[in-house]
Formats: sequence, structure tokens, C-alpha cells
Amino acid sequence: MLDIKNITISYQDRPTVKNFSMSLKAGEIASLVGESGSGKTTVIRAVLGLLAGGGKVTEGDILFDGGSLLQNTPDQWRRLRGTDISMIFQDSGAMLNPTRKIGEGFVEYIRTHEKMSKGDAWKKGVEMLERMRLPGGDNIMRSYPFQLSGGMRQRVGIAMAMTFRPKLLLADEPTSALDVTTQAQIVRQMMELRDEYGTGIIIVTHNLGVAAYMSDWIVVMKDGEVSDSGDRETILHGNHSDYTQKLLDAVPSLGGKRYV
Repeated sequence: MLDIKNITISYQDRPTVKNFSMSLKAGEIASLVGESGSGKTTVIRAVLGLLAGGGKVTEGDILFDGGSLLQNTPDQWRRLRGTDISMIFQDSGAMLNPTRKIGEGFVEYIRTHEKMSKGDAWKKGVEMLERMRLPGGDNIMRSYPFQLSGGMRQRVGIAMAMTFRPKLLLADEPTSALDVTTQAQIVRQMMELRDEYGTGIIIVTHNLGVAAYMSDWIVVMKDGEVSDSGDRETILHGNHSDYTQKLLDAVPSLGGKRYV
């Protein structure tokens, strides 16, 4: 489904991500892990064509369903984003307009991608919110973002991202700044979406525990390059680099046992 071929991403002719490659099949979950500034978010923004500040892919290619994303026109990107490829941002609450109720933005988003009445779009939004285990979807649609908790706002973001059952979901630190109980709920819901829709997921995280729990494939990044990559068992228990071992050693232990 997705094939990233040896890409280099540069800002003002200075490469920040070098020689990055990975593949993802339908229904697979891959994690990009590493310290802040290692290039994880830059990679998924390149996949969605949303590199900021003049960033561009200067080498390699990104193929989605066999076609090059780098050749997309603005109109092709508009049709693709939010439908076949969706993204959950690090803080979904920050991406919601604070002056508009959830329902206003959700209905507009749905009607941008599908021809339907406002009433039908409202019902679809309520249905997606309740799929995310948000009780009283109609009340949430009538709420402002500031009236919801961080976990609820994050679920709204996931609900919007999954509205059109995308083939690929990009998640940028979707559990950061949430309490551990809410983190666990968000992770389980993302895995249920994979199971229900066959969606492929790339999750960016600094939490190796989250990556170990949910991923089929783990890519460890350092200084804009791939330090390690492999299936979960290989990264956690097989041969890996010294840097990966340091990340594993940094995972807190409980009663002398480390849960990765």
C-alpha cells in the first residue's frame, strides 16, 4: 500500500531526514520512535504532502497504491487528504477552531468530501463520535472544544480522521499529554479501527511501550536517519543497535520488571 523509497527531506537545501525507507501493507501498524528532533514527524508530514517552512523531498519517492505522491497536483491532494489518507495531530484540540462548535466543523468537513445534506452530515458525525465511545454524540457536536477534556478532543480528532475509512492513518503522538488510562483507551481504539476497517497505521511516538504494544513493525530514528528497523520481536528482543538498547533501558520498570 505505502512504499517510501530512500527519501531525503531538506529545508533550505539542508537535509534533515536522510535515506529513509519503509513499506506498509494494508492492516499493518508501524511505529516511528526516537528522541525529539529525530525526524519522525517530518516523515509522516512528507507522506501527506504537508511539509512546513519550505521543506521538500529532494531524493527518493513515496508510492501510495502504486502511484507517486510526489507527483500529486493540489487538486489530487485535496481529494486524497481526509479520505484515503488521514492524520491525527499531536493535539487535536489545537486543530479545532475554538470559536466554532464541534458539529459546525465536523459537518463542514464531511460535506467537503461527500455530497450530502447538513442533517445527514450531522447524523454521520454523531455516529462517528459514538463509535469512538463518546457518549451523547449529539451533545458533543453542540459543544465548543474548550468544553471537552483532552482525551475527548483527541477522540474527536480520531473520529474525524476515520470518517471516510481511510486506507492509511498517520498519527503524530496521539497519546501525548494524556493520562495513562486515556492513553490506553486511545491505543485500543486505534487497534480496533485497524481490525474493523483494515486501515494501515503509522504512529509517531517517543513512548517505546506504546510502540511495543501496538506495532507490527518498529523503525527507530536518530538524527534524521534510521538507526534500527524490524518487527516487534526483533527490535525488543533480537539484534539491535546500542541506541535502541538505550531507549529500551529508559522504559520505567515496575517491581524490577520492564513491560516492553
